[in-house]
Amino acid sequence: MAEAPPPVKLTEKAANRLKNLIAAEGGDDLAFRVSVSGGGCSGFSYKFDLSREEEPSDIASNQHGVKVLVDDMSLLYVLGSEIDYVEDLIGASFQVKNPNAQSSCGCGSSFSV
Repeated sequence: MAEAPPPVKLTEKAANRLKNLIAAEGGDDLAFRVSVSGGGCSGFSYKFDLSREEEPSDIASNQHGVKVLVDDMSLLYVLGSEIDYVEDLIGASFQVKNPNAQSSCGCGSSFSV
């Protein structure tokens, strides 16, 4: 039986950056938590954290050596998204390609559905 795809996909570049951040925090037990909260200029905003706690309602996946957690409330908003790490002249950031977003703000940190 085929394994279900992860709810949120990490690119290899994003995973490598996260591994560096996790190492800097000194915790092999840290996971990358992806969530959505109300706010931002488009209605919802992405929130990224490093977490030691896995909640019973979390959906967990392991990608490129990084454990990714998505809470069940945020899942509807981020399902099928891809998170990349982008470096350019302006700076570096995690960017989300979200197929559920009908629009997003110019900086890409908030979206509407």
